[in-house]
Amino acid sequence: MKLLSVIVPCYNEEENVRDFYDELFKNAAFFQNNEIEVELLYIDDGSRDKTAEEVRKLRDEDARVHLVSFSRNFGKEAAIYAGLQKAKGDLVVLMDADLQDPPSLLPEMYGYIEAGYDSVATRRVTRKGEPVLRSFFARMFYRLMNRISRTEIVDGARDYRLMTRQVVDAILAMTEYNRFTKGIFGWVGYETKWLEYENVERRKGETKWSFWKLFLYSLEGIVAFSTAPLTIAVVMGTLFCVLAFAMIIFIIARTLLFGDPTSGWPSLVCIILLVSGVQLFCLGILGQYLSKTYMEVKKRPIYLVKEDF
Repeated sequence: MKLLSVIVPCYNEEENVRDFYDELFKNAAFFQNNEIEVELLYIDDGSRDKTAEEVRKLRDEDARVHLVSFSRNFGKEAAIYAGLQKAKGDLVVLMDADLQDPPSLLPEMYGYIEAGYDSVATRRVTRKGEPVLRSFFARMFYRLMNRISRTEIVDGARDYRLMTRQVVDAILAMTEYNRFTKGIFGWVGYETKWLEYENVERRKGETKWSFWKLFLYSLEGIVAFSTAPLTIAVVMGTLFCVLAFAMIIFIIARTLLFGDPTSGWPSLVCIILLVSGVQLFCLGILGQYLSKTYMEVKKRPIYLVKEDF
């Protein structure tokens, strides 16, 4: 018998806990036919609703259900890492509780694993149901990341992924505090099959990802998997130094030849504001990398567990 660990990060998902359970085990015949045992791991990321209580009810009905509950909200990345650490399966799959990751795809994903792939990942081919502006910036982020980073991040990639134990162990070996899972998946490599599907809207409740949270998450990915912003800061600094030197020569030459004193305080103010803005921008880039380094060297735990059964 093979053991399949299903990891489900949850934050305020009380409405979806049982629905997800019911939807997952609609594949019961598939599990039985392929001699697959299932352990279902709900990772409660410090929910403020009754998510943990709903999982306990399921646990009373089915011993295959497990709960890891955090002491507070540590974020989805921490929940994913905790689930991977807790998982005992020969195969491990990450799925969202809101059913945007259809459990009905599991048989097809398992077929590719049996065919020799190390992991099977999913990507949405459409973003139907999402705000237009959010979809636009999401596409721009993936395009930017693939230009400035050596780690490939597929446009529309979901966290929904079925992995062999070898891949899971490789991911767990990356113990960094500042985690960007989509980048980590790409960095560890291994042979991956991409499975495309139409976007599925969440079954119940509201998304926890606001535009601002997604923006900060994108910065996390850029800083974690690219040093290009540091190079941009160096290039901009060099260009402005060259430009300043050229302007000094021009002003001296004009004064000597035409006796024209330097004038035009409005243009001077604009130049000062521009240069100051560039300096602050470059300092901000350095600050981002420094802050991530600061958090790494403190060696704080990625999460703290309140309840585990």
